[in-house]
Amino acid sequence: MLITFSCRIAALIAGLSCLATPKIMAQTVLDLPPARPWSGRSEQLIAEPSDEWITPAEAANFQTTPRYAEVRAWLERLAAASPLVTLHPFGRTGEGRELLYVRASRGGPAKPVVLVQAGIHAGEIDGKDAGLMLLRDIALRGKAHLLDRVDLVFVPVYNIDGHEQLSAWNFPQLRGPAEKGFENNARNRNLNRDYAKADAPETRAMIGLLRGLDPLLYIDCHVSEGFDMQHDITFTYAGWGTYARHRATADWLQGSFGPAAMRALTQAGHLPTIYPSPIDTRAPAKGIRYSPEGPRYSTGYGDFISVPTVLVENHMLKPYRQRVLGTYVLLEAALRIAAQDAGRIAAAKATDRASRPAELLTRWAPAPQPIGWVEQFKGIAFEWYQSPASGRREQRWLGQPITFRMPIIGQQPTESVRLPRAWWVLAAQAEVLDRLRLHGIAFETITAPRTLQLDRVRLLNPKLLPPSEGRVPLAASFVHEPGPQVLPAGSVRVPADQPNGLLAAALLEPESQDSFLAWGFFPEILSPAPSTDDFILAALGERLLATDPALKAAFEAKLRAEPAFAADPDARLAWLYAHAGPGHPYHWQYPIMRELN
Repeated sequence: MLITFSCRIAALIAGLSCLATPKIMAQTVLDLPPARPWSGRSEQLIAEPSDEWITPAEAANFQTTPRYAEVRAWLERLAAASPLVTLHPFGRTGEGRELLYVRASRGGPAKPVVLVQAGIHAGEIDGKDAGLMLLRDIALRGKAHLLDRVDLVFVPVYNIDGHEQLSAWNFPQLRGPAEKGFENNARNRNLNRDYAKADAPETRAMIGLLRGLDPLLYIDCHVSEGFDMQHDITFTYAGWGTYARHRATADWLQGSFGPAAMRALTQAGHLPTIYPSPIDTRAPAKGIRYSPEGPRYSTGYGDFISVPTVLVENHMLKPYRQRVLGTYVLLEAALRIAAQDAGRIAAAKATDRASRPAELLTRWAPAPQPIGWVEQFKGIAFEWYQSPASGRREQRWLGQPITFRMPIIGQQPTESVRLPRAWWVLAAQAEVLDRLRLHGIAFETITAPRTLQLDRVRLLNPKLLPPSEGRVPLAASFVHEPGPQVLPAGSVRVPADQPNGLLAAALLEPESQDSFLAWGFFPEILSPAPSTDDFILAALGERLLATDPALKAAFEAKLRAEPAFAADPDARLAWLYAHAGPGHPYHWQYPIMRELN
C-alpha cells in the first residue's frame, strides 16, 4: 500500500523484465527474509485432499491461485449444488470481462448485507481464496447459520483485468502465491484511488453495487507493504478511526468490530494488530502514521457515505497459506459481528447520515508529539549491509522477534473550509453532473434563469502536477469573490443539507484534495484569455493601473516577487488583460459557484 515502495518496485520490474527469460519468470524473483514457523487452529479449516469441494488454492497447497475462469467455474458448480448461493453480474471491466458477485443467503425477508471484495489490487488476492473456502463451508459444510441474520455478498475479483496479468514479477514482496496479478486495471488505473473521481468502469460498477446494497459492513481485502514484523493479519478503518469524518460508524468499528475481530483471530492462532502504516520503512522505530483520508480510497469513501468499512492488510512476508486462513477467520468473524450488532450498526449509519458537518478538513500535517504509543510492538530484527545494486546500505531482515515501543504519529489540521448552503453547477459541466448522479448526491435543476449572490472562486498560480491515476492533477491557491451571478436555466443546485453533503463538499470544494478540480476535471480554465495587439494591451494595462489601486498593488507585488515575470513584457500584458473586468469567464475561474449561508 505504500506508494513510494510500489513505484520503486514497478521501476525495478520494468527494468528487469526485458532481461528475464520465461524460465526465470516462472520462479520466485528474489530471496525473501526468513519466514517464522507458524501453526494455528485455523489450519483445521483446510479441506481434505479427497474433498470434492476442495478449492483450487487448497488443492495446490496454497502455492498458486486460480485464474478467473477457474474461479467462476468453481462458483457456478457451487451455485448449482446449493440453493444458498447465487451468482450475479454487476458490470464489465475495461476489457469487457463480466464483473461478478456471489450472494449467500438463506432467503426469506430481505436481510442486511456484509459486502466483501477481493483483488482491487489483483496481486493482493488472499481474500479471493479465503472467500471461496468460506462460501463452501456456508453452502455445504454446516456454517449456513452465519446467514441467519445477514447475507454475504462477495466479489471474488474486483480488478479482473489486472488479475489475469499473472506474473512472478508482480508484487515480488509477497510470499506467495507463485504468480500474482497486476496492481492496476487495464488502463493502469489504481482502483483504490478512483472512488471519488470514478473514471474506471469497475469503479462505477462498484459504486452502483454499494448504493444498491447499502451494506451493514464493507470489507476490502489487501496485503501490506512496509517492514517485517511478527503480526500476520492487520486491518484498519478510515483515518484509523481516530480521524474519521463520521463518528458514529467509526466508534462502532473501533469499539465493537475491532476488539471482536482481534479475539477471533487470536483464538484461531493468528497475531493481529491495527495496520501499522510506517513513517519510514527504513527506520520502523520512528513510528506508524494515523491520518485522515479522502474519498478516493475504499475506506475513505465508506466513511464519507456512512458505511462502516474495514481495510484488511495481511502482512506481505507471511506465507500465503497463513494469510488466506487468517482472512477466512476475519471474514467469518465479520459475519458474526455484523449479525449480532445489526441494530447498532443501522443506528450508527442513521446518526451519521443525519449529521450536517459545518466544515471540511482539507489539509493536515504531522502532529509535533505522538498521539499514543504501542508499548510492545512485535517487530523483527534487521541488520544493514552494503548493496551492490543500490550502492548504499540496505536492510536485511533476520527473522528474529523483537519488541519495542512504537510511537503513533497523528495529524493536526492546517486548513479547513466552511461549507456553503449549496453549490451551483452549470449544465455544461456534464462530467461533474454524471459523477454526482453516480455517487447518489441529490441536486435540483432550475427551469428559469435566476440571479443570486454567489461566491466565485478564482485560481492563483495554478500548476499542473505530474500525471497520476489517469489524470493530470492541478494545484492552486484561491481567491473567493462574492458577487451577483446570473444562473441560466438548466443550472443545478447541490444542497449541502443532505446525507451525502460531506461527500459533495469533498468533490466540489476547490480546496479539497479529492475535488474534481484537484483531479483535473476542468482543463479549459487553464486556457489563456483571448488576446489582441500589443499596443491595445499596453494601453488597456496602463488604464487599469491608473484606475484600479488594488490591481496595481497586486501587479507591483508580482513584479517584486517574480523577476522573470517582471522581465517578460508579454507575460505582464497577459496578466493585466486577464484581470480586466468580467470579459474572461473561463480563465482561472473555477466553474462551480458557492451559495453562502
